[in-house]
Amino acid sequence: MRGWWREISGLVLPGACEGCGAPRTGLCARCAGVLAGDGGSGYGVDGVDGAGGDGGSGGGGGGGVGPRRVWPVPEPPGLPVVHAAVPYEGVVRALLIAHKERGALGLGRVLGGVLARAVEAAVGVSGGRPLLLVPVPSSRRSVRARGHDPTRRVALAAAARLRGAGRPARVVPVLRQRRAVADQAGLGARGRRANLAGALEVVPGGGRLLAAGRVVLVDDVMTTGATLAEAARALGVVHPPFTVGAVERSRSDFAQHEFEQRVAAVIASSPASFEINRNSPRTWIVAGGER
Repeated sequence: MRGWWREISGLVLPGACEGCGAPRTGLCARCAGVLAGDGGSGYGVDGVDGAGGDGGSGGGGGGGVGPRRVWPVPEPPGLPVVHAAVPYEGVVRALLIAHKERGALGLGRVLGGVLARAVEAAVGVSGGRPLLLVPVPSSRRSVRARGHDPTRRVALAAAARLRGAGRPARVVPVLRQRRAVADQAGLGARGRRANLAGALEVVPGGGRLLAAGRVVLVDDVMTTGATLAEAARALGVVHPPFTVGAVERSRSDFAQHEFEQRVAAVIASSPASFEINRNSPRTWIVAGGER
């Protein structure tokens, strides 16, 4: 109820920008420009005058960056190929926390537009196959405490934005927690991997749903990558990263065309991930393409 009251009251009461505190707006144009990153995508911020500029807002975080391949160091085993739209700092961090923890539900559509950009970068040309956005699940306890599931809300907004741009997309919430996990705050990379190991599973019948298109794991933020690695492991139990119909092809054709890397898209990742991506020569060839 807390989140819904915040959304309703925002329609009738003067508010402040969730990014910088500017009065009488839920999201000012300067902060919208930071969130938009490169400002050149059709999936950027809508409904904000002056958005999509060079991102020179106070607080920093994302101006002129745009979606790119990111990874943490150390990289957890099984991490899918992850694309993020903007660095997790400054204005971007403030907006994501406002949406997740303070019930600023009006930001959901805006953040969904940013996530849609990361999804586009992750999948490239998908051959017209529907995009199946699989959100990382929140615990029931967190959903009750917050009054909403922030990742699922943003995923739904991203799917709507993708469909509006002519790309078939829908949310397929097939992951769930199979056991309780500890609060991740304060845990390092190794602790998070141990905390999440075996924690997720696919709901009964989920594998059949995943066979209907191109699967993309989605989340709001990547920190150590442990959550996305566990989500990818759970999906792999019922949906190996191969396209439907591969068994009907020859072995050589299978090897050449039917492999699909597991991919993920997030709104934001640590600034270090973006710097690593920009400066590191780390590129290698794997089955299915360049990573």
